[in-house]
Formats: sequence, structure tokens, C-alpha cells
Amino acid sequence: MRSDESRTQQSVWVYQPVTQTKLIHNSQNEGNAKSATTCSHEISRQCILNFIRNERLHSFMCSKTNAMSRSYDQPIIDVITYVYKYQLDEDDETLWKCARTSLLDSMGCAIETVTSSPSCRRFLGPIIEKTNVPNGFKVPGTEFQVDPLKGAFDLGVLIRYLDHNDALGGAEWGHPSGENCPMLEPMDTTDWFNADNLGAIVSVMDWLSRASIAGDIVHCGPPLAMHTLLIALIKAYEIQGCYQMQNAFNAYGIDHVILVKLASGAVVSWLLGLTEDQAMATVSHVWMDGHPSRLYRSGSNTSSRKGWAAGDAARRAVQLAFMVGQGAEGALGALSARPFGFLERTFGDGFVFPRAFGSWTVRNVLIKTMPVEGHGISAVEAVVLQAGFLRRRGLVEPAKQIKRICLRVTEAACMIIDKKGPLYNAADRDHCIQYVVALALLKGSPPEAVDYLDESPWSKSEELEILRGKIVIQADSELQRDYLDLEKKSIGAGVTIYLENGLKLPEILIEYPLGHARNPQTPSAVQRKFFKNMSRMFSAAEISRMLGAVQQPDMLISDFMDLFIPSSTSKM
Repeated sequence: MRSDESRTQQSVWVYQPVTQTKLIHNSQNEGNAKSATTCSHEISRQCILNFIRNERLHSFMCSKTNAMSRSYDQPIIDVITYVYKYQLDEDDETLWKCARTSLLDSMGCAIETVTSSPSCRRFLGPIIEKTNVPNGFKVPGTEFQVDPLKGAFDLGVLIRYLDHNDALGGAEWGHPSGENCPMLEPMDTTDWFNADNLGAIVSVMDWLSRASIAGDIVHCGPPLAMHTLLIALIKAYEIQGCYQMQNAFNAYGIDHVILVKLASGAVVSWLLGLTEDQAMATVSHVWMDGHPSRLYRSGSNTSSRKGWAAGDAARRAVQLAFMVGQGAEGALGALSARPFGFLERTFGDGFVFPRAFGSWTVRNVLIKTMPVEGHGISAVEAVVLQAGFLRRRGLVEPAKQIKRICLRVTEAACMIIDKKGPLYNAADRDHCIQYVVALALLKGSPPEAVDYLDESPWSKSEELEILRGKIVIQADSELQRDYLDLEKKSIGAGVTIYLENGLKLPEILIEYPLGHARNPQTPSAVQRKFFKNMSRMFSAAEISRMLGAVQQPDMLISDFMDLFIPSSTSKM
């Protein structure tokens, strides 16, 4: 291994992006720099071959001023400094209440999924059937005990699969690298779910707790108790939330789960007791990884992968943290190195943040009270109210009696869930605003997860298809502005119905649907959701113990997770 001192005596390749991209070769032994062959936005094959022959891969970790970087890229440093050193306000009861609510809601979503989704259950448990991991993570609602990597996947999938967990929207309308860059088609970075990180956090803490008690490991990290879990939750939410607000990864075809991997990798490193330098190495590996395409959330390619992609990212985050703990070194310039750093090859000059890391995100998530893509929830609430007006007027055949349904929505809703034509599977249906609105109008109530299944009568309903064809979507710039305004963060939609007899039902506008932090009925609605989900498997006494557990800061996570394992008397 060469020392840093010896490296400075070697030739260093610096990739300099100018009008005509050139490779400049600098050497103290050769005097003046020599220009390599000019190329257009790519390095010539011969330069790469020479570069590899000289074993100079580490030399790409250099700055625009041709000086070797001796520390990690600043965004990597900032994330880990926040995780390891930022002190949350212990006296802010609202903050901790929000964190406890998100935790309980996520566990409720996991139990809902395991009791109602056969397609999800097939992904759970050990890769090799009948494998049992002593002192492993106990997968909620099952008898499986798995390693923390598979546990991160399983819990991540259970929380996310039915599209019923919490969410936070954000958008960056243009090229992320700055105002002087050409505008791209507006891309929305919403459909991002912060509870996705809990798969990694909870599985690692549960395994650490059980293995420590058994004497299998000596834990050197933070206490494996409820208060630590809530800290990890708040900080993981904040990292993902701050990154997603103004950085449109999907403008480059990258799915949002890149941020699940980022936030989970940073927080899991802390939980494992890694040093700050090791945590930075973990995050550098996150940025060096390949990242999933957003294809599986788009059009006719929409598939169930959107339900397990976040669990997959959580699993990878845990794996990277373990590998660094076992000695894998990081890359100082994972973001900035030329030409292969993430920013250089993918994302422009850097990230944009609306605020410094703190505790804003967990206070502002939308906790879904129905399994509908977040941008469609307000439209569903509005159309349920309109359905009531229709029934009171004696209009009970909406497919025949309605001429047109006008939806005024955010631009984000248009971009993500405006779908025409055939819908091929449940994942396609739950991301189609026309489907969920027509369904809610016919039912007179919000959709349920089973309504999206191929076996559901709604998936074959001619009435529903007729109504889908009568729905007109209009993107509203004012709703979009309020949606992006960090002081409002509304997620509005208006529904107007025109009847065949010439009458018109005036628009019903919902700006803050149930589940939104600004809706005063959210706490009671979220509580009802939790009890409904948990009642699928557990008794009232068992549910009461779960609610009490999150109020106990010193409760071991292994004891907490034992509450979610079905007993002989549990409903199955």
C-alpha cells in the first residue's frame, strides 16, 4: 500500500469538464502538463487502459484544484455528523409523540400486510426453507427468525407492500445542478416513504439485543432500548426527508429507494457501534452502489417490485454497514471523484436542501388512513362526500347518471397516478387516480387493499371502467405551489361532478386529508387504523401492551418485538 506521501510523487489524472473535455496528465518528473486526446463528454478507451495499468484508481479522488482530498465528501460528513452528534430536544413531547405514532403505525401496517396479502407472504422468511437463526430477528406476525439482513427486507416489505404506511412529498422542478442548466420535464420526487427505514433499524436492534443477551456478541453502540429506536427513527426520517424535498432523483431514472439505503446505512452504522469514519465509509458505499431504476413504478411496467424495493434497499444498507464493520474501506470521493463519482456521472454539481438536518420530517409526514397513493387521498375523500350527495338525491346509478367528473389536482398527482388504458395488476390499480376515485364513488367509501387484487370484483367491474373514462384530470398550479410550500405542505384535490340531466355538483376541495399533520381529526383516525390493523391478529389486551411499550424509554427492543409475535391464542 502506497503512503499518502508517496502518492503525491506519482502521476495524477484529473478529469476536467470544459467545453471540449480533456484529460490533463500532471507529473512532477515530466515538467509541463501534456494534453491528452480531446473527446466529447467521455474518456478515451486508451486513457482508461493507461489509467488501470498504472493502478491509479485512487487518484480520481481529487478536487477541481488537482489536490488530493484527505476527507470524505462534505455531504457524507454532514449526514454522519448529524447522526452521531446532533442532540434532539428531550423535552419536546410533540416530537417524541410523532415518532411513537409513526412507529406504531408502521407496525400496524406490517400486521395488516401479513394477515391480508398472500403475494407478500411468499417473500418472507429464510431464503433456504426451514433455516432458523439463533437469536435472530423475529419477523412480526410470523414464526420466522432470520438474520438481520433478511429481517430488514422482510419488515421493510411488510410495512410498505400495501401502500398504507406514512409518506412525505417533495419535488425539484428542473435540473438539480442549478438554474443555468436546461430544464428537464418536471419530475416529482414524491411517493417516498420514510417508514421504509424501520425495516433496517428494527431488525438490527432486535438482533443486537437478542445476541447481546445470549452472549454471542459484545455490543459497543447505543443502548438497545425504545428511546434509541425513536432517535434512530427521527434521524432516518430527517435524512430521507431533507434529501427528497428538492432533489429529483427520478429525473435521472433513479428510484427513491436510494434514500432508504442512505438513511438506513447511516443510522444502522451508529446502532452497530461503528466509528464515525466507518459510518462515512458505509455511506460512501451507498453512493457507489448501483441504484434501481424507477421503471417498476411507471406505466404498464408497474409491478409488485414497488412494494419490495424499499425492503431490498434496507437490506443492502445493513449489508454495507456489516461489511464496513468487518474491514471494508470506503471511498473519500464517492460523490465528487472524476469521472466516476455519483455527482460527476449522474447528478450534477450537488444536492439542494431546504433546511439543515433537525427534526422537521417526522412532524410533517402524512400517515395514510387508506391504502391509496398519497397524491390521490384528497380526491378519494372528496368523491366519497360527493357520493353521499348523489345518494341523497336518489341518484344510485352513477355510471349512467354522471356525464363527467373533473378532478383538480397537483401537478405531482398528474405525473404519478394519472393512468389511462388497461391496468394489469394490483400495483397498477393502486397507483391509478381514476381507478381509486371511481371505486370510492361506487362504494361510497375509500378503497381497501383487497379491492386492488385481480380476484376483486372491482378489477373486472364494467361500471368502474365506464366511470374511469368519464374522469378528467386538471393539474392546478396553485395546488402545486401549496404542496411544495414547506409552511403549508397541503396535498389538495377538488372534485366536481356534472350530471347527464344538466345539473352540477359544486366542487368539494380537500387540502389536508385525514392523516395530514394539519388535519385535527388525524390523531383519532390514526388510532382507529392501528386498532383495526392489530385486531386482525391480536387481542385488546395485547394491543394495550403494545401501546404502553412505546411509552417506556428503557424497554429492550427484543422485548418490544416479542409483543408482535403471534401466540397460541392469536387470531391467524
